[in-house]
Amino acid sequence: MSAVQQDVRIQDLFPPLQPPRRYLFGPGPSMVHPRVYEALSKPIVGHLDPYFIQVMGDVQQLLKMAYGTRDGATLVISGTGSAGMEASVANFVEPGAKFAVFANGYFSDRITEMAKRHSADIVRLEKLWGETFTDDEAVDFVRREKPKVVAYVHAETSTGALQPGQAICAAAHEIGALVIADCVTSLGGIPVDFDRTGMDVAYSCTQKGLSCPPGLSPMAISQRAMGWLRARTSPVRSWYLDLKLIHDYSTVSHRYHHTAPISMFYALREALLVIAQEGIDNRWEQHRRCHQSFVKGIEAMGLRMHVPEGHRIATLNTVCVSNGVDEAKVRKRLLNDAGIEIAGGFGPLAGKVFRIGVMGPLATADNVQFFLKEFGKALKAEGYSG
Repeated sequence: MSAVQQDVRIQDLFPPLQPPRRYLFGPGPSMVHPRVYEALSKPIVGHLDPYFIQVMGDVQQLLKMAYGTRDGATLVISGTGSAGMEASVANFVEPGAKFAVFANGYFSDRITEMAKRHSADIVRLEKLWGETFTDDEAVDFVRREKPKVVAYVHAETSTGALQPGQAICAAAHEIGALVIADCVTSLGGIPVDFDRTGMDVAYSCTQKGLSCPPGLSPMAISQRAMGWLRARTSPVRSWYLDLKLIHDYSTVSHRYHHTAPISMFYALREALLVIAQEGIDNRWEQHRRCHQSFVKGIEAMGLRMHVPEGHRIATLNTVCVSNGVDEAKVRKRLLNDAGIEIAGGFGPLAGKVFRIGVMGPLATADNVQFFLKEFGKALKAEGYSG
């Protein structure tokens, strides 16, 4: 076979990338802002280059706006949101330490599993998926168990439920405990209020409310937690996720720790700039209005939301599946007919809910109406009469 024939054969087997056009109305990844795509195309420099060090500094400063912190340290883990979760556990939950988890969804179960692997003494306060904890329940649990570290999921992707954290944090601080908050589905789309809530450690991702590709996990760490970290004497079991080393590389000495994904930092910087220029309060208000419009349209179809009003995540909606409707067939029809991606439930909610994200570039009045129209058509085609 000649070189020309070989080249033709390879092109036949592996044609140029042409991803289908999708409207990402699922729980993540979300649509990427055009400016972020442009940033990804910029030439890379070395991970110790002064230009890249400046980019990391810019990202850390912009993250303070997104998290709602003035005093907290911000840094970025080279990995997805689960890397931020594991970094939080590995650095702040020492072997044998009592670790209290507010468990009401898949991601509280995931952080529990990580803590098990780090040999924590785990206690859990459990509720059904989609329910939230009252202030009294939170305070009673923390005071009774007296853990070293407390964890809760601020915005639970598996259920669409938003958990207030002020009472959890206040009770934890009362007994000298640290608080870890999962903000994967909240950062950039709804207020996190890191300082005001009293969080000590928060982690998130890039591919949801920040409208950026997946690949990084932005974190915020209180001065209290940074002091605890500096005072820790036992080695962190994960070298790669050792926050003292990462903080030193990204903020202090800039000594080599790992080869950071330069292009993704470009992307995150641009995504945060888009939010800053839009105005963070304006962005939250836009998502809130779109959520209200979405719920109004869903209820007009005769459908209902899984999470009660007042406890819902504005960017991630869980819609109950009506009797006789096959949610997998509805999702497949939406994808094939309109290029719309949404997700179903899993765990106890498998087959019972649609998980529908309205965030980032899709959080506009026109896009909400576009989705509702196509969703209604897909439901009707699959036998839903309303």
